[in-house]
Amino acid sequence: MHGSRASDSFLTEVIESTPGAETLITCLQCGTCGGSCPSGPDMDHTPRALFAMINAGMRDEVLQSNTPWYCVACYYCMVRCPKDIPITDLMYSLKRMAVREKLYDDRDAPDWSQSFIGMVDNYGRSFELGLATRYHLTHHPLKKVGVGPLALDMLSKDRMSLRPDRIKGIDQLRAILDKAKSMEAA
Repeated sequence: MHGSRASDSFLTEVIESTPGAETLITCLQCGTCGGSCPSGPDMDHTPRALFAMINAGMRDEVLQSNTPWYCVACYYCMVRCPKDIPITDLMYSLKRMAVREKLYDDRDAPDWSQSFIGMVDNYGRSFELGLATRYHLTHHPLKKVGVGPLALDMLSKDRMSLRPDRIKGIDQLRAILDKAKSMEAA
């Protein structure tokens, strides 16, 4: 059940801007999405909290949140969501809405997003260690000292690579990305 007309209209707008997002109304608030997210610690709101805020009609707070900008489109959240909510797609929609309405903080989060896109452009996939290193050395480096044990644990369990690997067919991916960029510019 939704509260006011304002909350209903924001929820409706979010759902209409994202294919498959009608499942958002079935969110159990289980927290699996945030618990699965490698960027979760840097987000000011978990995806679960953001969905509750959307339901509450907190438009400006949602669109000013850094959460969509820290999404690295790894799809862990979507794979694990018991309700099959298109969480990553919702994050893209929220970013588009925030940009359109100029309601985003243009300091850290867009740089994170650009760093990720640069990795995909160069390697065809994310390179977590390079992404984290580049970002954390330029944004709040002293706050990240505590993640050392986590990084070592990920390395020891072969969950993070020390060097990037390019995908096969990188030239084909680059052609697709270049076409998408030219279509966006048009």
